[in-house]
Amino acid sequence: MNTYGLIGEHLSHSFSKNYFSKKFKTESNTDCEYLNFELEKIQQVYDVIDKHRPKGFNVTIPFKESVITLLDEIDAEAKEIGAVNTIKVSYNKEGICHLKGYNTDVYGFGQLIKPFFASHHERALILGTGGASKAVAYVLKKLGVTILYVSRTPKQSNHISYEELNENVLKFHPLIINTTPLGTFPKEETFPDIPYHFLNEKSFLVDLVYNPEVTTFMQKGMDNGAKSINGLTMLHQQAKKSWLIFNT
Repeated sequence: MNTYGLIGEHLSHSFSKNYFSKKFKTESNTDCEYLNFELEKIQQVYDVIDKHRPKGFNVTIPFKESVITLLDEIDAEAKEIGAVNTIKVSYNKEGICHLKGYNTDVYGFGQLIKPFFASHHERALILGTGGASKAVAYVLKKLGVTILYVSRTPKQSNHISYEELNENVLKFHPLIINTTPLGTFPKEETFPDIPYHFLNEKSFLVDLVYNPEVTTFMQKGMDNGAKSINGLTMLHQQAKKSWLIFNT
């Protein structure tokens, strides 16, 4: 059996297992399985490898950065980003594993934003500073976008707190990307604490959350004239990219 899986902390409502299980069934890949591996600490991935001998992992919250310390090799792009969400596992003749990390979030977010990106999106707010935010920032910088991070605990010169958000900040940053898990099922009532009443028809909100289809963040934006999209396309695209990595 060819085993693949997702490593993270809380995975009961994850996208990846359903996506790959459906893919295997549709393509009659009866020798493939995709499993969720909920870990308390990233070092437990070695126990998973010893037991299941997987060919690859996807990585989600909160391990996209901490997993890097366990890798034997890292793709140049993932190294520059500083976050990994895909790991190819290979084995030598002695059965010793080799872990190589990649970042397919970059490809996924690039495909998501491409049809909607406009010339007036030259400045963006990224809500959150975790692993997903790094991939988003990488893509936006390639597009020439100036980035300002919004964090509960700002630590760098290009970070501000949620309390510092005001009409001018939102006016000059029409593109707003939520990279936090706020609003994810089953806590749909949660949302990033931004002054939504300062949004307008030029504002464009991107929520990396995909479940529910319309998050509270998105709805509050639309209620104030903004356009919004969720992260489902990003997940589909990054999953396709991951599958190519696992099998090349």
